[in-house]
Amino acid sequence: MPTAIAVTSADLVLPPTDHQTPTAALLQPPDAQPLEAALAETAVLLEQHGSVIALYPASIPAAHERRLHTIRAVLESDRIALLKLDLPPLGVAVLVRQMRQLSLCDFSAGVVASAARLLAHYVYAGALLGSVARLDRVPVSLKAHAKSWVPGSQFGVLACPQPQLIRIGTGELTGPAFATQLVLARGQLQSDWVTGTLAPAWQVHGVHEHQLPAESPRWWGTARLIEFAAFLPDISVLHQLVSSVRREVCSWCGIQLIGDRCGFCSAPLATGPKHTHARGALPRGTAAHQGS
Repeated sequence: MPTAIAVTSADLVLPPTDHQTPTAALLQPPDAQPLEAALAETAVLLEQHGSVIALYPASIPAAHERRLHTIRAVLESDRIALLKLDLPPLGVAVLVRQMRQLSLCDFSAGVVASAARLLAHYVYAGALLGSVARLDRVPVSLKAHAKSWVPGSQFGVLACPQPQLIRIGTGELTGPAFATQLVLARGQLQSDWVTGTLAPAWQVHGVHEHQLPAESPRWWGTARLIEFAAFLPDISVLHQLVSSVRREVCSWCGIQLIGDRCGFCSAPLATGPKHTHARGALPRGTAAHQGS
């Protein structure tokens, strides 16, 4: 069985891109499920899949995050990876689907878990906002704050891989230099800017809609938004990307990893920089490397 991928909210599970991509398990918050039931479900996941990789946005309530660590501690399992991500919620959903795709490949659980940090560099996640007055996850200038009070003002914001903020009509967001697809989720904002302006400028190869994750208004500081994320959709490209990075062995728990940190125990790589955790290291000859 493939490594189990888990999430903290059902709206972080995007539809699969094919019939083989598995779904994700749901690790519910404390107010929705007693601890005993959560422990029993997680134990079954471990028995069936061998390892569990849980991905969740950094914005989830502290009580929910404590529940995840409690489950791991009570089960005394080093086969549960807890990956806290600074991506916006829709970006997390995109990465979760990519991890679900990777779970079917010939990679160990340790490599799949540590691949999350690598793949996050290739997710272009942002939003169209009606106000940046309460946005605290992307740098906002005083000038932009002032303009956010002007009726009708809208802002294009990129949270990752590099933060960027523009006022609509005065600039462009820097997009990916490789071929992507784009997913968007509509909040309480009416606009065709994402589909009519951003998508053509980024030369995306397909646009899909998804429901807005529940965490999105809190992450962006407003419900007047349209969230979007551009991503690598092709599993063959994802496989080549992960395969191109040197594999190491964690000096603490002994599992295989890529990059400079273990996805399961969070221990940093003990040896020197022998590997290349290279952003921009897309395999040559792929559609993603060649761009559009």
